[in-house]
Amino acid sequence: MTKPLCVMLVAAEASGDDRGAGLARALRARLGDGVRFVGVGGERMAAEGVQSPFDIAQLSILGLLEGLLAYRKVVARVADTVALAKREKPDVVVLIDSWGFTLRVAQQLRKLDPQLPLIKYVAPQVWATRPGRAKTLAATVDHLLSIHVFDAPYFEAEGLPVTFVGNSALTLDFAQADGGRLRAQLGIAADAPVLLVLPGSRPGEISRVLPPFADAVAILKAVRPDLQVIIPAAPTVAQAVKEQASGWAHVVEGESAKLDAMKAATVALACSGTVTTELALAGVPIVVGYRLGAMTHAILKRLIRTPYITLFNIAAKDFVAPELVQDDCNGPALAREVAMRLDDPALRGRQVAAQTAALQKMGRGGADPSDVAADAVLEVLRSRA
Repeated sequence: MTKPLCVMLVAAEASGDDRGAGLARALRARLGDGVRFVGVGGERMAAEGVQSPFDIAQLSILGLLEGLLAYRKVVARVADTVALAKREKPDVVVLIDSWGFTLRVAQQLRKLDPQLPLIKYVAPQVWATRPGRAKTLAATVDHLLSIHVFDAPYFEAEGLPVTFVGNSALTLDFAQADGGRLRAQLGIAADAPVLLVLPGSRPGEISRVLPPFADAVAILKAVRPDLQVIIPAAPTVAQAVKEQASGWAHVVEGESAKLDAMKAATVALACSGTVTTELALAGVPIVVGYRLGAMTHAILKRLIRTPYITLFNIAAKDFVAPELVQDDCNGPALAREVAMRLDDPALRGRQVAAQTAALQKMGRGGADPSDVAADAVLEVLRSRA
C-alpha cells in the first residue's frame, strides 16, 4: 500500500487557522485517504485532523515590545513545531501567515532537512513596509502562495516563485446567514439599530482596542437607548471579551453566529484585519479602529509606505471606510463616526457601494483560494519528484 502524503500545516492565528482548514479540506477532496495532516493550528484545523501540540493563543502577539517580551515563549514553540516535523517527517510544509513565527520555523526546518519543500501561504506586506522581507523569504522557502494581486512582483524579483491564490475572505458564503434569526434569539426587535463590535482576535487587540470601543458604545447608547450591540468573539479571546463586555453587549460565539450577526448589523465598529473584508462582503458599513503599543507605533510610522491599513481601502486608494488609528482611536471620535452612519441611511448606502466596488478590485468572484492553493501545493511536489 502506498504511504499517504504527509502534509504539515503551520498556522499561529485565527485567520491562518481558517486558511489551513480550507487547504486541508481541498487537499483531502483531491487525495482522499491518500493524505494525512500534521502541524500547528486552532479549532478549525483540528476539525480537519490537524492536532496541534500546543494552543496557538500563546502566539497571538501584537506589537514589537510584546514580541520581545514573548521571545522565549516563541522560541520554545518553534522548537516544539520543529520537533513535530522531525518526528512526523512530512513530505511538504505549508507555513501560513504569522511572519515572525513561521519564518523561524522555516529557517529551522531548512537546517533540519534542506530538501524538504517549504511553502509560505500569505506574503509579508512588503508593499506597505519592510521590503527587505521579500529577499529574506526568497532565501528561506521554495514557493509563495499570495492572497493579493499586487504581491508577486516584489517576490519574483528576488527569485521566489509565486502563485496568486486569492483571499479566502472574499469567498465567505452568507447563503445560510440570517440576521433575523439572531435578532430573534437575542430578543432584538426587527427594526432596532444594531451595532456590531469586532475588537480583534489577539489578546493584545482586546486590551488596547476594546476599551475605546466600549467608550464609544457608552456614548452612543446614552442618546440611543434602543441601540443593540453584538460582539462575535473569536475563540482565542472569547472569555476576555465576555468579561469586559458584560452588561453592555450580546457576545456570540461560532462561525454561524458571526455570519448571522453580520447580516443583522446596521453598522460595524471593527478592529483592522480580515474581518473588515468579511463585513464588506456582508454589505455592512464599517468604522475601523486600531491601536498598537506606543513604541511599536512610533517605529512603524517611520516604516509604513501606505496611508491605509484596511485592505479594501488600499485597493480603492481611498478612505472608503474611515480609519481611526492610535490616539484617534478614542471613544468620542469613534462614536462620532458610528453615529453619522447610524443616523444617515444614504451615507450607509454610499459606503456599502464603495466597499463593494473595492472588493471587485481585490479579486472577488475568482476561484476558491483553497482549491488554487491545493493545486499549487501538489504542483510543487510534482515538480520536485
